[in-house]
Amino acid sequence: MALPSGLPSAPHAPQKPITRSHHGHDFVDDYEWLREKENPEVVSHLEAENAFTELENRHLEGLRETIFEEIKSRVQETDLGTPTREGGYWYYSRTAEGKQYGIQCRLPIRDSSDWTPPTIEVGVPADGEEVLFDGNVEAEGHDFFSLGSFDVSPDGSRLVYATDLEGDERYTLRIRDLSTGVDLPDVVAQTAPGATFDASGRYVFYPTVDDSWRPDTIWRHEVGGSSDDVKVFEEPDDRYWVGVGLTRSRQYLAIEIGSKITSETLLLDSGDPTGEFRVVWPRREGVEYEIEHAIVQGSDRLLVLHNDGAEGFELVDVPADDPQSTSDRRVVIPHLASRRLESVDAFAEHLLVDFRADGLSQIGTIALSDAGYGPLEPLAFDEALFSAGWSSNPEFTQPTARFVATSFVTPSTVFDYTVGDGTRRVLKQQVVLGDYDPADYEQSREWATASDGTRIPISLVWRRDAVPAGTPAPLHLYGYGSYEHSIDPGFSVARLSLLDRGVVFAVAHVRGGGEMGRAWYENGKTLTKRNTFTDFVAVADHLIATGRTTPDTLVAEGGSAGGLLMGAVANLAPDRFAGILAAVPFVDALTSILDPDLPLTVIEWDEWGDPLHDPEVYDYMRTYSPYENVADDASDYPRILAVTSFNDTRVLYVEPAKWVARLREAGAPVSLKIEMTAGHGGVSGRYESWRERAFEIAWLLEVLGRAEAPAA
Repeated sequence: MALPSGLPSAPHAPQKPITRSHHGHDFVDDYEWLREKENPEVVSHLEAENAFTELENRHLEGLRETIFEEIKSRVQETDLGTPTREGGYWYYSRTAEGKQYGIQCRLPIRDSSDWTPPTIEVGVPADGEEVLFDGNVEAEGHDFFSLGSFDVSPDGSRLVYATDLEGDERYTLRIRDLSTGVDLPDVVAQTAPGATFDASGRYVFYPTVDDSWRPDTIWRHEVGGSSDDVKVFEEPDDRYWVGVGLTRSRQYLAIEIGSKITSETLLLDSGDPTGEFRVVWPRREGVEYEIEHAIVQGSDRLLVLHNDGAEGFELVDVPADDPQSTSDRRVVIPHLASRRLESVDAFAEHLLVDFRADGLSQIGTIALSDAGYGPLEPLAFDEALFSAGWSSNPEFTQPTARFVATSFVTPSTVFDYTVGDGTRRVLKQQVVLGDYDPADYEQSREWATASDGTRIPISLVWRRDAVPAGTPAPLHLYGYGSYEHSIDPGFSVARLSLLDRGVVFAVAHVRGGGEMGRAWYENGKTLTKRNTFTDFVAVADHLIATGRTTPDTLVAEGGSAGGLLMGAVANLAPDRFAGILAAVPFVDALTSILDPDLPLTVIEWDEWGDPLHDPEVYDYMRTYSPYENVADDASDYPRILAVTSFNDTRVLYVEPAKWVARLREAGAPVSLKIEMTAGHGGVSGRYESWRERAFEIAWLLEVLGRAEAPAA
C-alpha cells in the first residue's frame, strides 16, 4: 500500500565513515557516530525520525484510537489477582480503572489450616486488607517507573523493594516497615533486581552489576545496620551472571551462577547467614544444573536437574551434606531424547515438574511418600494447542499446587491442583469483556519443511467467520528463535483487534528457540544461526504455497533477538513480505558482539560465538548481520517499522538507528519510532503500553490492507 502523499522528506543521517578492522577484513561504517548518545546532533536526528514517523502515520490516528479503545473495552480495568498464601498472609495485587500500575495487598490467614484463597470483591477493599505498595503513588512525578526487587521478610514485618525511574535497569533498593508503612533509612543505589531476605529477616542479600550491566556481585545488607554492606561473592568471569535466593524450605540461601552454557550453585545454611557459601557441583564447561532442597524419607536431599551427558536433562538426588557424592546418587527422572525437562520444584509431599514434549509446554507431578518418589504423572489438557506452567507456589507444606493454562483462544486460567487425588479447581480466568466467545476462533498446528528437510512447527489462530475457508487471507507471522526461548500458544486481548478484522496470526517455531527441545536450540545458535532465518522463510513459503496467504498480505514481526530475525529475513527474502515490524531489534549484531565493553557482550559469546577472537565466527556473522547485509538497492524491500527505546541497555538504540539510516540510504521504505524515556521493555504503565501496541497494530493493518476493515 502506498504511503500518504504530501509528506516531508524523511530524515537522512549524514555519513561519517569510520573503518572497523578485524581478522584482515575492513568494514566501513557510515553511521557508527549515532552511538554518541549525549551528542545533540544524535538526539536531534532521533527526534526528527520520531516526527517523520508521526507524520507518516497521522492518517491512522483515528484507527489507533479505535484499537486502543477496543483493547481498553475488553480489559476489566478494575481487577484482582489470585491470592497466594505465604507465611501468615494471602498476597495479591489489585488494578484500578484509570491507574497505570498495580497495587500490592495482603490479608492475614484465618489459621494455619487455611489453604483456600479468600473471596475478595473486585474494586472493594476487604476487611483487614493492607496495602503494601501502590505503584501509582510511587510513580508520581516520573515519566518512567519499573519495580524490580519485591520481597517480604519471612515474618511478614518488612518489605524490600527496588525501583527504576529511568529505564536503564539500575534500581534503588529500600526497606519498608510494614507495621507503619514508612521506609527505613536503608537506601542502596545501583542494584540489580532479585533482592531477598534471609530466613531470619535480619539480612537482605542483593546483586549489583558491573560496567557492562552484568549482575556479577552479591552483597549482604544488615537491616538498620550502620556498617558497610558485605560483599559475599563476586564472579570475575565476564561470561557469567549471578543471582541469589532462599530455597522454598527456607533451609538454604543459594547463589546461582550461570553463563549461557555452564552453571554453578553455592549454598549456605540459612541458620548461619554470615557464614561461608559452599559449592554444590563445581562448574564444568557445558554442564548446566539447578538445585532444589527436598526432604525425602526423612533425609535432606538436593534435587539436581542437569544436562551432564543428558541433552534433554535428567533429575537426580544427592545428599545435601555431600552433594558431590556419586555413591549416594539416585536418578529420579531419567533423560529422554523426546522430552526436555525444564524445571522442578520441591515440596514436603510432592514435586512439580515443567517439561516440553511434542512442541508444547507441559506439567506433571511426582508424589513423595515413605517409600520415596512416585512416578511422573503428566496433567492432560483438552486443547490441541495450549501452554501450561506451574505458578506461584511459595509454601513448602502447601497441600495444593497452583498452575496457569492458556491457549490462543482460551484466556489465561489459574487452577489449584490437589496432587493426592488429581482434582483441579478453577480459581480465576482472565476476564475478557464484551461479546468474546472462544468458539468464534480456531487454532491449529501445521508443519513447514526447511531446506535441510527439518520439519518446522507453525501455530495458527483465526476468527472463523472472518477468514473464508480456502481463501488466502492477511497473515501476521511472528518469530523469535534464540536463547532456547519458546513462543508458546497464549491468549492476547490486543491480538483480537487483528483477528476480528480477518487477519490470521501465526507463530513460526524456528530453530534457536526451545519448542522442540535442546537440540532445536543447539541447531539455531553460533555457527548454525542461519537456520533460524531460513526456517522463518520456509514457514513463509509454506503459508504462501498452501494458500493461507500471499506475499502482498503477509507481515512479519519479531523483537530483540527476534528483531535480528526480522532484519535477516528482510535481506534474505524481501519479496515474501509486505511489511516487517522490528521491535528493539538486534540488527547490528556483529558490531555489538565485537565490543567486550558494551553491556552484556561477553555473556553473549556463548550464544552467538566470539567474533573478536575467532575468525570463523567473524566470517559467519558477517554473512547474516542485518546492518552489514542491506542490499545496495533496497527499493524492493517490504515496508519496515523499527521500534526502540533510548534508554535500552540490552539492545542499544543505536542498532535500529543505524539500520534505519542504512536502509533509507538504500531506498527501503522504512521508519523509526523511538521512546525517549523507556528501556528494553518499552514504556511503563499499562495504558501507555496499550497505546504503543495500538500504534503497531494500526500500522500492521494498513500494510495488510485492512485499515478500513471494521472489527467483527
